[in-house]
Amino acid sequence: MRRTFHRTFTSRRLGLILAALALFAVAPAFAGDPPAPGRASAPLPAWEQLSQAQREQLIAPMRDRWNNSPDERQRMFEHARRWQQMTPDERQNARRGMKRWEHMSPEDRGQMRALYAKMHGLDDEGRRALMAKWRGMSPEQRRAWVQANPAPPKPDRPHPPRD
Repeated sequence: MRRTFHRTFTSRRLGLILAALALFAVAPAFAGDPPAPGRASAPLPAWEQLSQAQREQLIAPMRDRWNNSPDERQRMFEHARRWQQMTPDERQNARRGMKRWEHMSPEDRGQMRALYAKMHGLDDEGRRALMAKWRGMSPEQRRAWVQANPAPPKPDRPHPPRD
């Protein structure tokens, strides 16, 4: 049960990274003039109260990605489905993970990919042991470990065009 949860949660994290990227793409659409100093901005209304133009502003980037990337549609659909099935706490954890990932250096990301790939094939006890070992390693030892245990190559997936 725990292993299934870990795999599902880890898969969700990966999906959330991509979902967040889609959300970041639409953020500029809402980045109008900042509110006047000392004046709080009004909260945005629920979807049903948005105008058609506001709704269009939100979904246009996603529609463009969907139309421009037919080979990625199944993956995009699965990520959206998994996001909808997550609890609010799981979504919050995923957002925190995405923020941490964004702020990692390319070397740290490579180390995390290698660590994830190694942990993916381990049972719970093996994962705990590897994490304890990892936390005790110096940066030089971690680099050596990654060289001895490289992450599998990233799949060549075309990235949808960003506007």
